[in-house]
Amino acid sequence: MALSLAPVAFAANPNAQISPSITLTAGSASYSLPLSTVDQWKIETPDLVYNPDYDSEIENNNFCQYEKSFVCLLTFAVRNNTHIEKITRVTWDTAAIRNFVNGLAQQTDKDPVDAKFQMTNGKVSIFALSSDGIKINEDQTVKLILGRLKNNTFSGTIAIPYTTEKPEISTNSIVNLGITSLIGEGRSNFVGSPKDRVINIEVAIKKFNGTLIGPGEEFSFLKTLGPVDAAHGYLPELSIVGNETEPEYGGGICQVSTTVFRAALYSGLKITDRTNHAYPVSYYNPQGMDATVYIPSPDLRFINNTPGYILIQARIEGTELIFDFYGTDDGRKTTIEGPTILERQPDGSMKTTLSQTVVAKNGKTIINDTFNSNYNSPYLYPDPGAAPLTQKPANWSKDEWNQYKKAHNID
Repeated sequence: MALSLAPVAFAANPNAQISPSITLTAGSASYSLPLSTVDQWKIETPDLVYNPDYDSEIENNNFCQYEKSFVCLLTFAVRNNTHIEKITRVTWDTAAIRNFVNGLAQQTDKDPVDAKFQMTNGKVSIFALSSDGIKINEDQTVKLILGRLKNNTFSGTIAIPYTTEKPEISTNSIVNLGITSLIGEGRSNFVGSPKDRVINIEVAIKKFNGTLIGPGEEFSFLKTLGPVDAAHGYLPELSIVGNETEPEYGGGICQVSTTVFRAALYSGLKITDRTNHAYPVSYYNPQGMDATVYIPSPDLRFINNTPGYILIQARIEGTELIFDFYGTDDGRKTTIEGPTILERQPDGSMKTTLSQTVVAKNGKTIINDTFNSNYNSPYLYPDPGAAPLTQKPANWSKDEWNQYKKAHNID
């Protein structure tokens, strides 16, 4: 439940010793709350109070009118008008304090980070340590700061209350992973790729190298990939966006998703989400074995249906991208048939089929899936560097050809 804090009122203490700042700590993090910031939160309001120990040389006959109290008019003695003291009341801007604490949370809070591993000479080794997550309690922190200010204590240290979250895969879990052998491999060739496309591929594979997939866990390519923009090292390259082929940050990432798809297929994993490209792309030959991704969808997903963890390793050899899946060999046998081209048209459109059959050690078929792909003509997705068609493809209708000419300003 959210903490509701009303402004705290008290008489200012003119004799208070004010230190330059308050120090706030959360784990290993330390922040300073300077007096200049505190002064911005202060709300000073002049007030009149009855103080029997205070003698005023000037009689104040308007005290009850100031108080606007009928009871005051009935009960307040006239002789008390010489004991009216003028003070300054201080309240604190809780909204501003909460904004300050929210800023601390943005600097401090972090998600837990799983350890990452690699295969070296047939053995699993660590190449990235795990770390705990941290989340500060903003409501309690606001309450602690207000308590200090209420007591005119503008010095010392406030320990910010926070909780920690352990990573799912810790550094010391290496002995419990069950990773003993190579269970599947995926390959694709990006020969002919422009320099920026190659850079995007290299940036993307770093997100996957060393990733672990737990038993029964569904892997999401997009979740593992994360943001795709200039800030994360990606460059503009050609991508299929809507009905066009145009430069976009991260162009070429589908080379990675396609290779991961192939590794998952050959590992005998259950594919739960896969989409072929809108049209055949030469980088993904053989056609019918590709997987397109685009934030927020489509995604590439599959389930680790093996008894142990799966470790993903990626590498580039020349112009070939290779993904190796390491895990526990449970005796399953995986058979991939295809991809087979079922239909090919003069305009480049085609239909393909691919099947994956996985048989367990006991002879039971655990996966029997078919992946059909329907590719449109690449000419329907204008490439800024490609010349348009000059004559109607044999399989296009007159209306389709007229629409194409109109879109490409062809007479």
